Amino acid sequence: MRHWAGLALLGTSLAGCATVPDTGAGKLPPPPPSAAYSSIGLERILGQPANALTKLFGKPDADLTEGAGHKMQFGSDICVLDAYLYAPKNGGTPVVTYVDARQRNGAPIDRASCVAALVRREGGR
Repeated sequence: MRHWAGLALLGTSLAGCATVPDTGAGKLPPPPPSAAYSSIGLERILGQPANALTKLFGKPDADLTEGAGHKMQFGSDICVLDAYLYAPKNGGTPVVTYVDARQRNGAPIDRASCVAALVRREGGR
């Protein structure tokens, strides 16, 4: 009888080691990939100083400096473009490092399309 009790104990202890196939139930899906913004079509403004933006688009609708950053905003009937300028790490003149664009109603719009619309607004200087 003792023999059978030992086998029963061994069997129950091994049952705890059994693996159950992972069905993924109860797990959260992986997070979506972060949005990748293309710089295609932005070559005319990325890396440019403020005076180049003014020459290209005309007088900005808003021109703000906060801390180390400088924001210039340009608008047309089609879109609003925000250009963010920061000085390089080694110092020097602030240049455009990031651009954001939206339609007048706040809906997203391709940044390069907005740049093109703004250039046409000023006659393509």
